[in-house]
Amino acid sequence: ELVESGGGLVQTGGSLRLSCATSGIAFERIGMGWYRQALGKERELVANMSRGYTTYTTYYSDSAKGRFTISRDTVKKTLYLQMNNLKPEDTAMYYCATLSSPQIFGQGTQVTVST
Repeated sequence: ELVESGGGLVQTGGSLRLSCATSGIAFERIGMGWYRQALGKERELVANMSRGYTTYTTYYSDSAKGRFTISRDTVKKTLYLQMNNLKPEDTAMYYCATLSSPQIFGQGTQVTVST
């Protein structure tokens, strides 16, 4: 199970930290990512951490580069997304997901950025 939290309403330029608490998955062995879906748009990948042999490789979408940071706490089995300098176009439902197949998604947390 994946449970997101940390969303909310923030002004342009503000910050939020999203969390994704996991249970029932081999968190330390699989890659995880953050996706978002704005109203009327398709879901898109924001950032992920894929599992390598000894470490993780991170990926950021162009819109997230330089503003968002993905991280994970293996002890807490929790995935994070630190979002800084938020813009109105970041408004969306944010989902964490496994990079496994089949892919598992959480229920999402809403992020709304006001002008």
